[in-house]
Amino acid sequence: MDLTMNITRNETEHLVSLSGDVDAFTGPKAKEAIMTSVETPGVAVVVVDLSQVEYMDSTGIGIFIGVMKECKQVGCDFVVQNLPSRVERLFRITGLYDLVSIRKGESE
Repeated sequence: MDLTMNITRNETEHLVSLSGDVDAFTGPKAKEAIMTSVETPGVAVVVVDLSQVEYMDSTGIGIFIGVMKECKQVGCDFVVQNLPSRVERLFRITGLYDLVSIRKGESE
């Protein structure tokens, strides 16, 4: 499956919604979109919504580690929200669940 992305922007927060698979094939596209938001001047929070992600492999974990590090460098917050159970399990197994800010739903 492919990956589609939707980016919602306001002055201080960007929401990147991913849909499909995050793997070695689609990962570079996802990373580029998320990093563009991180590197946008004035953005204080980058949120990635994973509610529509059907599959993620270690490539996705690597992307989120890189984004987390870049956010620390530029001084913005990085939040992941709406993890499907399979993705949440991957985050927990790798330890990323304890390193990243996670929202269970959009209103939290």
